[in-house]
Amino acid sequence: MNPSEANLKQMYRIADAVVVLSLGRTAIYEQIRSGRLRSVTQGRTRLIPASAIKEYIALLGPPRESWRL
Repeated sequence: MNPSEANLKQMYRIADAVVVLSLGRTAIYEQIRSGRLRSVTQGRTRLIPASAIKEYIALLGPPRESWRL
């Protein structure tokens, strides 16, 4: 593992996932409950693996082209 890989986060707390996904806290929990976003529990802390965030983004599909006026 090189130094840049060591600095990448592998697990995100809910508050971090809110920032990364630009969703609200409630929306994150709804996606977890629906099974669209995987998470794990470590003690009392819910964590979202970086791979689950990538899978969730892929599930949303490709970005649409913006409207041009």
